[in-house]
Amino acid sequence: MSSLAIRHRTVYQYAAPVRFGRHRLVLRPREGHDLRIVSMHLTIEPEHRLTWARDVHGNSLALVDFDAAATILQIVNDVVVERQAPFPRKELHQPYLVAWPVQYPVEEQAVVNAYRALSFPDEATAVLQWLDEHLPRRGDDAEGMLLELCEKVHQSIAYQHRSEKGVQSPVQTLRNGKGSCRDLATLMMDAARLLGVASRFCSGYLHGSASLAGRASTHAWTEIYLPTLGWRGFDPTTGTEIGLQHIATGVSQHPRGVMPVSGTYEGPAGSFLGMDVDVLTRETDAAGLATLVGVGSS
Repeated sequence: MSSLAIRHRTVYQYAAPVRFGRHRLVLRPREGHDLRIVSMHLTIEPEHRLTWARDVHGNSLALVDFDAAATILQIVNDVVVERQAPFPRKELHQPYLVAWPVQYPVEEQAVVNAYRALSFPDEATAVLQWLDEHLPRRGDDAEGMLLELCEKVHQSIAYQHRSEKGVQSPVQTLRNGKGSCRDLATLMMDAARLLGVASRFCSGYLHGSASLAGRASTHAWTEIYLPTLGWRGFDPTTGTEIGLQHIATGVSQHPRGVMPVSGTYEGPAGSFLGMDVDVLTRETDAAGLATLVGVGSS
């Protein structure tokens, strides 16, 4: 068991005071058998009203309504989580090798089908052609085949930090040969769906060298659903299965559904000056974390 402190800071700057529409924040880590929130403190400026809700995917959402105009919008998420190792477990009472093509239980079909619908259906032929050229099918081990897919995306696509909104389509990423973590996750997600496997987009934090230096941003990867095994995480940016260094905050059937911060503003044309995002992480004992990042009670 280990604890991790995370500070995620987002700042928007404007040349003149603007009024903010409702903002939607997907910043609360996903709790479960592998992760527990020790404490969390969300600091937002300017004055606002905060409401928590849970969306159709089970994500915890912070809905923010602002009471004042301002030239700066600042959102700081200080959170301490406790992680359980080993992660993930494979000590099952039945064999954990799942055959491909994957056969899902009848009672799960309606939900599974929603996660097998392509985010970019017009590109199915091109992505399937890429799959046929690069991924041998493994009938005895669907999870192993999907790990090979993760490794292949990692090997084929160079990582590129992009500050632009949205994601590249899978074909754009393949043609460019480079993309952000969210572009790679989107490519793997639709590729897995073309293999008939339920897949979803996952957003969160990655504890590593960039976050230790305080210069990271949020991270994205892909989750795959398999019978018996459940949802399994694959990170095509690193070419590996996910581990304790991955902290999920939200999942969605489409990349647009789980942006960490989204919202609108009204103001003079050309008001927006820019945005700064930084993520800092520190690994230590739970008692020392609150002092490190100044967190309070959730």
